[in-house]
Amino acid sequence: MFSWLGTDDRRKKDPEVFQTVSDGLKKLYKTKLLPLEESYKFHEFHSPALEDADFDNKPMVLLVGQYSTGKTSFIRYLLEQDFPGMRIGPEPTTDSFIAVMHGDTEGVIPGNALVVDPKKPFRKLNAFGNAFLNRFVCAQLPNPVLESISVIDTPGILSGEKQRISRGYDFAAVLEWFAERVDRIILLFDAHKLDISDEFSEVIKALKNHEDKIRVVLNKADQIETQQLMRVYGALMWSLGKIVNTPEVIRVYIGSFWSHPLLIPDNRKLFEAEEQDLFKDIQSLPRNAALRKLNDLIKRARLAKVHAYIISALKKEMPSVFGKENKKKELIASLGDIYKRIEREHQISPGDFPNLKKMQDQLQAQDLNKFQPLKPKLLEAVDDMLANDIAGLMVLVRQEETQRPNPVVKGGAFDGTLDGPFGHGYGEGAGEGIDEAEWVVASHLSLPPKTCKYTPTSSTQRKISQLI
Repeated sequence: MFSWLGTDDRRKKDPEVFQTVSDGLKKLYKTKLLPLEESYKFHEFHSPALEDADFDNKPMVLLVGQYSTGKTSFIRYLLEQDFPGMRIGPEPTTDSFIAVMHGDTEGVIPGNALVVDPKKPFRKLNAFGNAFLNRFVCAQLPNPVLESISVIDTPGILSGEKQRISRGYDFAAVLEWFAERVDRIILLFDAHKLDISDEFSEVIKALKNHEDKIRVVLNKADQIETQQLMRVYGALMWSLGKIVNTPEVIRVYIGSFWSHPLLIPDNRKLFEAEEQDLFKDIQSLPRNAALRKLNDLIKRARLAKVHAYIISALKKEMPSVFGKENKKKELIASLGDIYKRIEREHQISPGDFPNLKKMQDQLQAQDLNKFQPLKPKLLEAVDDMLANDIAGLMVLVRQEETQRPNPVVKGGAFDGTLDGPFGHGYGEGAGEGIDEAEWVVASHLSLPPKTCKYTPTSSTQRKISQLI
């Protein structure tokens, strides 16, 4: 009798059942995490709300680097064809963010039209204004590589203060927005330009919470000798160590990612092995896409919980009538102590808290009296999602992986690295000396007389000279 009274309690304890991982993530976000974010103004402090396209889109690769490090050439190398809006040159040529995506026909979609398309995951970029949207386009083309992944080309990072200010939008904030949503971030360095400018340093620090997505490429490595390459590699690792504050060593791939023959082919085997490792990493993105989105949602939920504790703590300390402005200044100045108190009371790791200086700056423009007090039900819903629903989705991820064939990136350079035209074994065996101006036979027979074990006859020499 009255068994219906316990129905709600049972429903809370039992995790929801979903058909696909993508549908599950959408529903969990909208029903459990989004109410918490909206209640405590999470979107004003950290990141805009997620939409369906953020859960449905293909894996994305973000390319970041200073000008003329080979970002656009890298995309051209992967696709093995030009894409609309592509410009390559030694000067800062790419002045826009270009999302290279699959389409039935070649074309360019301007930024203002792109951010109103509900099928594209870029709608929230309209918050950065026209100054950014005029510098944002989507290049669509039919290409087998783009059937599995999308690539984001970015403007070259500049070193001068004047150029940085004249962008008209917050470059680091835009990159941080992309970093939250992409599956892989590739930082490109030129072997001849290892200096890390102030803007580049700022960008790398903006990517601080996404170290697991970052890969570093030392490009144009075929233009320097082996001994110099060792010194350049060491200098790059030293420079990165001063900016990326992690105990682990960042993986650096060395090579020359364009379709021309190597200028100095001494390290060919090293470049081939590094290229294969990088391509395997990119090819694994479609297989791990669902897991990455799940991981990012968990990360977002943890940050939203901490944010709710901070906002409610500030609200609790605010007076109801007099002395509001002075109390606001006092609370913002002592925000570090509030962090420590929340950390002790709720057993939260210090690494889960947002950047203290950034949070203090953002609070200056807020009315602390309009903040919401702590709402246990909203936090319980998020805790239930993390404890039960996410575990069910993890099982579903494994089931989807076993039921469908192994999805990998195909086409373009991913098909040609092993067997075609500058792939493994190029310049060896029958192809030895293929990049050299002189005949390889002549180079073998032009040893000094004392070291040459074979002395050719005059007729043989004459035949060689005729061949040359």
